Amino acid sequence: MSDNVKSDLYKSAGVDIDLAQTLLERVKAKLTSTRRPEMLCPIGGFGGLFQLDLSKYDKPVLVSSIDGVGTKLMVAMMMEKYDTVGHDIVNHCVNDIAVQGAEPVYFLDYIGIGKLRSPLYEHVLEGIADACKAVNCSVLGGETAEMPGMYGNDFDLVGVITGVVEKDKLITGERIAPGHVAVGLASAGLHTNGFSLARKVLFEMAGYTVHSKPAELNGESVGEALLKPHVCYWNVLKQLLNDPAVSVDGIAHITGGGLYDNTPRVMPENVDVIFDSAALPVPPIMKLIVEKGNIDHVEAYRVFNMGVGMVIFVPAGQENMVIDAAKNIGIAAAVCGKVVSGNKKVTVK
Repeated sequence: MSDNVKSDLYKSAGVDIDLAQTLLERVKAKLTSTRRPEMLCPIGGFGGLFQLDLSKYDKPVLVSSIDGVGTKLMVAMMMEKYDTVGHDIVNHCVNDIAVQGAEPVYFLDYIGIGKLRSPLYEHVLEGIADACKAVNCSVLGGETAEMPGMYGNDFDLVGVITGVVEKDKLITGERIAPGHVAVGLASAGLHTNGFSLARKVLFEMAGYTVHSKPAELNGESVGEALLKPHVCYWNVLKQLLNDPAVSVDGIAHITGGGLYDNTPRVMPENVDVIFDSAALPVPPIMKLIVEKGNIDHVEAYRVFNMGVGMVIFVPAGQENMVIDAAKNIGIAAAVCGKVVSGNKKVTVK
């Protein structure tokens, strides 16, 4: 009897343990479908166990990253649409380790929420499972924290990923040299960055709602355009990294900071990169934000990806192999820049 009283008291304080278990059971099969042979226990333990198969590697290096979806979640809540943000967090994390050549092997999620509710919970986790399965990455575990006094009606979504790469195959950018070519892979939209500025411009300054359909968006609503999920580029990179005819010498994931701040993270000290802003089309939602916010060129290319989700540096003459690999899986790509002698400066013309 005392246990029931405790459960009821906790529920009256805003935390429903039984609901959490019920909702998790609904998605457990999908989460389990991401399982790789290296997983040693089912989801739900205190710690996830993953036995790396060392016979595949000579000098394996583990590569890890952590990130969140940010205020894109506020747009998801405005739309009451949660089936894409799980893809966002996985794909962002996968791209972050892929730039160093790492194969994603396992992923963990954290959901902090004011009040656990359906179908939000199931849709988020189903998106995570689908995105992980698409790149053969195990969902090793996760944490759901219901904290009504902390989050109110909001929620947060964070992901942690681990991948592996041979030490002598690490991509560091140190081989990038004058004469190299920068190939841009197209983004689908904002991905997971710039939403604080986007919300200010679109909802406060321009007066749109998530359901508005300005002519510039060609029939899409503002909310639909903003919620397009972050593109995962691993399946392109995997082809290139396994092709001995291609020398991938540097990769930059274009997230917060845009071309200006992300590209220098992989550039040697003795080179500059000059980008052509017309190489790939700017998504209509970004054009709309720039126009309505009267955002200048440099700020736009620092806050947003402006149509370029990833940049791959290869020696001149290999650019078409990169472009073809991207197009083979439905991602537009184009030469977007050139490397010249310099001192780590980025210019976007």
